[in-house]
Amino acid sequence: MKAIAEKTSKILGLLIPEGDLDYKVRKILGEDIKRKLTEFQLIDNRFRKKYNMTLDEFEKKNILKKKGFSFEAESDYHEWDSAVDAIRTLRAKIKGLP
Repeated sequence: MKAIAEKTSKILGLLIPEGDLDYKVRKILGEDIKRKLTEFQLIDNRFRKKYNMTLDEFEKKNILKKKGFSFEAESDYHEWDSAVDAIRTLRAKIKGLP
């Protein structure tokens, strides 16, 4: 693997003074994952409020069919499903990061 540039290393040192290079990079990755996790949680919350249920309930109650497979319901479902999947994935990735 290539070494990072000295300029990048200095910036990391300013942002995160403690720890070695691996720790600093993992810390930044952890913060970015937390930020993305928050974004996906906001999407999940928006649809929970809109439909007054969880995604699992939305699927079990067959809301897409009840809504006549409308563009809005289909679009919402795909965005919501992607967000919930991303939440699961990111939560798994965040374990083990500082």
